[in-house]
Amino acid sequence: MTDYALLVLPAANRVYAEATSMLLRHELAVLGTTGTDAELRDLAETRIGGVGYIGFSTPSPLTDADLAVLSNASAAYALFEVIDSGEHGRVLRPVTLTPQDRFDSDLLTIQKYTGKTNELFTRLLVNLTCMALDEPRAMLSKRLRLLDPLCGRGTTLNQAMMYGFDATGVEVDDKDFEAYERFIKTWLRTKRFKHTAESGVLRKNKQRLGQRLDITYAPTKEQFKAGDTNTLSYRGTDTLQVDELFPPRSFDLIVTDAPYGVQHGSHREADLARSPRDLLAAAVPVWLRVLRPGGALGISWNVRVLPREELATILRKAGLDVHDGSPYDGFAHRVDQAIERDLLVASLPR
Repeated sequence: MTDYALLVLPAANRVYAEATSMLLRHELAVLGTTGTDAELRDLAETRIGGVGYIGFSTPSPLTDADLAVLSNASAAYALFEVIDSGEHGRVLRPVTLTPQDRFDSDLLTIQKYTGKTNELFTRLLVNLTCMALDEPRAMLSKRLRLLDPLCGRGTTLNQAMMYGFDATGVEVDDKDFEAYERFIKTWLRTKRFKHTAESGVLRKNKQRLGQRLDITYAPTKEQFKAGDTNTLSYRGTDTLQVDELFPPRSFDLIVTDAPYGVQHGSHREADLARSPRDLLAAAVPVWLRVLRPGGALGISWNVRVLPREELATILRKAGLDVHDGSPYDGFAHRVDQAIERDLLVASLPR
């Protein structure tokens, strides 16, 4: 057996920091079940020298392929192999992590606003949704297509950019659209990334549906010139129009942080604006029309306004296979006095 200790990344948010180790432990359990060849055993929170780690063991040393997956764990800071040196006790040997981040972390951290989803949690949700794909390791090698149908100010879109995915967001709130357009254009210019950006009125069949933003970009000028580019699209419109905006099977992943009971994603019916339950019951079947078979959906929400089993039922009725039970049932955590956040991931059968 080989023993490891993963140093937990400090979280600036005090409330999220209290849950970070627990969330990382369950995330590693999922990654170790579906993303790695090595089985991660004896996962447990531990302290070494007064510092928090997640300890685990494997039957054989982690391979480069295993490390490529584990390097992307949401709160992974540094990994060590734990070696028993006899009279000197345990010794930590550094193991190199290679996260696939393509850009500086300020892409995720610059934006500050009330209601922003924690960027570490967003990364966790994207990771778990990738693990629910028919090819879990595709996140490492393929340019996946991600849709956030309730994207707000783009936290999930930014994480998709970090991973090299093509990202698309839909949001009905005009202020969120305008704020994200300002941010991402400014960020790309400041970082001097080669890109093109087009924005304007979103129309279909001569009817005005809202606003649109389409960006093509690349990390280097050479990649841009060679056509090795990514796309970032934002549609400022009703989430219930997703299947009218995009062809069937357009996306590999749907990842979203659902309304917590105050925000909304649709103007079509008054009750949808008030009830996350009714919104999701109406929206999930629409979203799935643009998800490819073998794709996956990941959703986080406030369990105080929608019990876990009710949301699972909505997903199953829409035709999804919900990943439930351990370790998927261990992610619930407190956000504030009114919000207890949980997540569900599900796969669309082929």
